[in-house]
Amino acid sequence: MLRTRTATVVAAGALAVGAASGVAGYAALSGDQATPTASAATQSPVAASSSRTTVGGIYEQANPSVVEITVTSQTSTGSDQSPFPFGGDTPQQQTQQAQGSGFVYDADGHIVTNDHVVEGATSVKVTFADGATYKATVVGTDPSTDLAVIKVDAPASKLHPLGLANSDDVAVGDGVVAIGSPFGLENTLTTGVVSALNRTIDGTNGYSIPGAIQTDAAINHGNSGGVLLNMQGDVIGVTSQIESESGGNVGIGFAIPSNTVRSVADQLVSGQKVEHAFLGVQLQDAAGGGARIAAVTAGSPAADAGLKAGDVVTALDGTSIADAEELTAAVVSKQPGDTVKVTVKRDGSTKTLTATLGTRPSS
Repeated sequence: MLRTRTATVVAAGALAVGAASGVAGYAALSGDQATPTASAATQSPVAASSSRTTVGGIYEQANPSVVEITVTSQTSTGSDQSPFPFGGDTPQQQTQQAQGSGFVYDADGHIVTNDHVVEGATSVKVTFADGATYKATVVGTDPSTDLAVIKVDAPASKLHPLGLANSDDVAVGDGVVAIGSPFGLENTLTTGVVSALNRTIDGTNGYSIPGAIQTDAAINHGNSGGVLLNMQGDVIGVTSQIESESGGNVGIGFAIPSNTVRSVADQLVSGQKVEHAFLGVQLQDAAGGGARIAAVTAGSPAADAGLKAGDVVTALDGTSIADAEELTAAVVSKQPGDTVKVTVKRDGSTKTLTATLGTRPSS
């Protein structure tokens, strides 16, 4: 399973109601295919600060912690005409299996993957590198970041948590290693570099995920939920999407940064619902800099603050905003209930308005 994007996202879905212009695609094993507190992951990580800097050494150390996830779900196949006159149509359900990846997050059996891997799951199985398979349950999901945590009841000998790096330290050009199960080919390693930082991708509910890591390491359907590792063997991201018109790898993949993974996973493991700040605007990059408001959601914090379509946001809390992605990231960094100062250009003048951020709707 892997979400695909047919065009670069240029919206601030984290602030908006509408979705960014991405197209989700999934690779199915059967049926049709449509294209903080201290992190729990620091408990005896098998790859944290590893001295093994060769690709083979990283793989040897991290591979036992990367799992294949098989999800069973029920999908509608339309209807079957009743044989009885005027009997109407009977909705039909088909059992479908789909596959993705994940990694061991802590010694209690929590595994991190993508939300779109387990979305709609009626049952989940986890297969370790040695072929051992166990049933798993979904602990919690966060569609806004396309992350999920599942839990497997496996022996302690199978549970080797991976360490999470500080994704703020990642730099363009850094070498990376990806491990996952593309097309069901379990325990596949690919290599590459960090191609760019601070990309914006879309979550399963259409809101934007800022700060994504772009890589040229080959990522395909089935890599979803797998790991992107640095050359010390620490997780810097969860591989989630590709940019592709064909649905296949063209050397542009995206990973959700490890700092986001850590924050969301810790909340889900502790039983919390992950909440995100919400302003309530749809954005475009403005000519000459700033984020142009394309639309304001009725009843939203933006509407209450007096923001209007056509306003160009140039600063948030005094920090300059260069484009829509920067405003998205700035709002995402806040908490629901925070009060922010929004500086805008309107009709040739500059205004500063005050908005109290709300909680992002579920969809």
